[in-house]
Amino acid sequence: MASKILRTKVEDPEILEGTVLVEARENLTREVWRLAWPTFAESLLGTMTQIIDTAMVGRLGPVAVASTGIGMQPLFLAQGIFMGIGIATNAIVARYVGAGERENARIVTGQSLLISTLLSLVIFLPLLFISKDIVIFMGAREEGVIKYGTIYLSWIIPGLIFMTSTMGIVGALRGAGDTKTPMYINVLVNLINVFGNYLLIYGKFGFPMLGVEGAAIATTFSRLIGAILLILVIFNKKSAMSTDLKHCLHIDREFILKLVNLAYPASLERIVLSVALLFYTRIVALLGTIPYAAHSIAMNAESLSFMPGLAFATAATTLVGQSLGARNPEKAEEATYTCLKLGIYFMGSMGILFFSFPQFFMRIYTDNADVIGYGSLALRVVAFSQIPMAIAFIISGALRGAGDTRTVLYATAVAVWCIRLVLAYLFVYILRMGFFGAWLVMIFDWLFRVGWLVIRFRSGGWKDIKI
Repeated sequence: MASKILRTKVEDPEILEGTVLVEARENLTREVWRLAWPTFAESLLGTMTQIIDTAMVGRLGPVAVASTGIGMQPLFLAQGIFMGIGIATNAIVARYVGAGERENARIVTGQSLLISTLLSLVIFLPLLFISKDIVIFMGAREEGVIKYGTIYLSWIIPGLIFMTSTMGIVGALRGAGDTKTPMYINVLVNLINVFGNYLLIYGKFGFPMLGVEGAAIATTFSRLIGAILLILVIFNKKSAMSTDLKHCLHIDREFILKLVNLAYPASLERIVLSVALLFYTRIVALLGTIPYAAHSIAMNAESLSFMPGLAFATAATTLVGQSLGARNPEKAEEATYTCLKLGIYFMGSMGILFFSFPQFFMRIYTDNADVIGYGSLALRVVAFSQIPMAIAFIISGALRGAGDTRTVLYATAVAVWCIRLVLAYLFVYILRMGFFGAWLVMIFDWLFRVGWLVIRFRSGGWKDIKI
């Protein structure tokens, strides 16, 4: 009798359907974790390396610190182009992998490497001849800053060529579901960078003491190693995504157009955002040295919360692309919601920590009481934007995976130019809200972005985009 009852319960269609749904959701959650954690670890290591680099150069004095940062902003703008290519490659490769069209995915990977390499040479090589002009244009006045800033850029630009030319490879591997290989390579690159800094900045183990120049050489050398390893990976037929010289040397107009069609809105998004943030930073800088120092440090501290959000956004891009390629839009939508739940949990938790213990995060970077006071206020304000930020990151990732890079561009452009900049000027200078007002506008920026992106996602039109 008991066995009969048990058998009846197990064979109940509603129970079976519920069990299948639970298992599917658990499998999807595991899949999201598999894709997200390497990206998170990669970002965390990159942030730690940046902190160590800054500390190493910082021991050389304020001139060294200024010279390594003053000319980099224009180069960051240029990098936006290649970030767009990486996003486009990720989305297209994911779509082809999901559809089982591996040969097309290999062609896209090769074409991505080709156009990234050509563009990086065209953009960055000429900058080698105007390094000094860039440093002066960005405001350097002291002779030491101009001298060492020029030396630093002259060595760092070749490293940017190595890094940007292979961003498409990273996108291709992630699109194929392999987020671990880029992580392993990035771990090695960062270790080489830190160790190279130790050897060349301070002249250890018989190496010359090169200071700022040594920091740039170590960075460029590590990026060269990273580029070589990534190229070896995609020429290995056993890797998750591979290609061959034919696809890298022969221009295929059809696939180049596919890449450009998705890449230019994503690239333009990064450029538009970077330029807007330059103006926003200027608004804050005019408040004075202490508020600006607090702003810079609080932005660094807040970046710790970006890592989980961006990791789940990367997972959403890959899973949405692969699901749509497999003609399974329901899985694409479910994957996005799974990423959202996890992203909101992690970034919401960071928001609680920012609000409850802001002084702890500020003291990682400084012991100046005034800077800590301003920065703690900033972190308490921005704590309320963590959940909207998580939603914006992840839905943007999902839309990119579907090939809808234009919506993300429009939402970002309007938010930063018409909401953040306009309100920042209004709050800071018209309403006299000062530093508090400058940070308060971030909440309105992210809420506006979330509204736009959620409306687009819920409309479902992204499911029908052809790549």
